[in-house]
Amino acid sequence: MDEQLNNMLHHKIDELLALCQQLLEENQTLKASEQTWREERAQLVEKNELARSKVEAMISRLKALEQES
Repeated sequence: MDEQLNNMLHHKIDELLALCQQLLEENQTLKASEQTWREERAQLVEKNELARSKVEAMISRLKALEQES
């Protein structure tokens, strides 16, 4: 009986260790993916600010041309 219980506990421990390893790998993958998304977001924010700046400059030039007319 003790040997059967011991074997069962070893099996459960092995399962838990495998699960911990799987979760660790999944966590690392998710962290890497998050970093990629953060970098992409930062690039998009920068591009958006540049586009906003250009549009504001065009509007200012159009207003200036309108006032000259």
